[in-house]
Amino acid sequence: MKRNLSFWPGVLAAAGLVAFALSPVVAQTPSGLKGKIHGHVTNPVGTSQNVGSVSLSTDGGRTSIATFPVDSNGDYKGEAPEGTYTVVFRQPDTPPDKMVDSFENVKLAPGTDVVQDIDMSRQAFIDKLPPETKKQLEDLKAHNSQALKANEVIKTLNADLKTSTQDIKDADGARAAAVQQLGASAAKADIDAKEAEIKKGKYTEIQTLMLKDTTAKPDASILWAQLGQAQAGLKEWDDAAASFKKTLDLESAAKQPKPQIQGLADSGLGEVYARTSKVQEAKDAYDAAAKINPTLAGFYYKNEAVIFFQSNQPDAQVAAADQAIAATPDVALLYYLKGNGLVGKTAEDPKTHALVAPPGCMEAYQKYLELDPTGPYATDVKSILSSFGQKVDNSYKAPKKK
Repeated sequence: MKRNLSFWPGVLAAAGLVAFALSPVVAQTPSGLKGKIHGHVTNPVGTSQNVGSVSLSTDGGRTSIATFPVDSNGDYKGEAPEGTYTVVFRQPDTPPDKMVDSFENVKLAPGTDVVQDIDMSRQAFIDKLPPETKKQLEDLKAHNSQALKANEVIKTLNADLKTSTQDIKDADGARAAAVQQLGASAAKADIDAKEAEIKKGKYTEIQTLMLKDTTAKPDASILWAQLGQAQAGLKEWDDAAASFKKTLDLESAAKQPKPQIQGLADSGLGEVYARTSKVQEAKDAYDAAAKINPTLAGFYYKNEAVIFFQSNQPDAQVAAADQAIAATPDVALLYYLKGNGLVGKTAEDPKTHALVAPPGCMEAYQKYLELDPTGPYATDVKSILSSFGQKVDNSYKAPKKK
């Protein structure tokens, strides 16, 4: 709100700094005993005034017994000799013979701490302003009101995004959560069902929040991106595609597009297309994600390979695995996905009737064991290698955790 406060001195300047004449007052002589005073200064807009000073005067503001600065919160405090004072507020540029606001007959006494707020949004002060200045002030208050409402909306959106982000993490960890809830000895079908239940609950919450928030602020691309993620998690493919496309449209029109959000939307579209058997469209979308946000290229292509694996698209799975390997060559899973996609093309030698693996298949499986010799697919990989007469190197050791 500081940007709004910067305008109100101009309002006062238009009014001649509210050039109140300093009325003749019979000076009083304070005693030697002291009392305390403190208060808060509110400007005509109705927000805290964070510059200026408050003075105590016994001659209507002409001279000061004591002057206290207004701090960044709009507060002031100090002490002065016992007496009856005029409390005067001035801006830093207020001339010595002028004052912005004042209060008469404020009494300080020993052992007391007097509260004297200076509220320039009070009607008595506003009534003294010229008509033109009052109009400026009304316009500014209306603007501030709109800004406050906008700030409340943003506050709500940020809270929802925080919840949504955590829900996405929880959905990703749903399998582990299901095992923890049911126990490792639970039947696979029960764990599968619990995992699906957790994911559905998390994605449904995200969808509810983001449907509300995209209505409140339809120009925020991140909201549409997270809505798309929720819809994809709920297998609402058409809606998810529409949300991701909306994200990309907003980013394309932005003055400073965000590669992370564009990459998220493109990869999201890639998943939608892959899950709905639109292989080429999926590949194009993942390529777009990697191009716009190359730092996550390996991540995008790994997800593409996994989804094609789950969707039984072995050729696309191998192609994506190769792209992911090129970007992140030390990820064991990628070599398993490559070998898995190739092994289905195994042929039989017509003379020896021996199994002949396609080029790169056995090498991919061996690389998987090298990188993760005790990994979740290690037993299957060793069995496959043995069935092809391949030597299984049992000297591989799991890499040390960093």
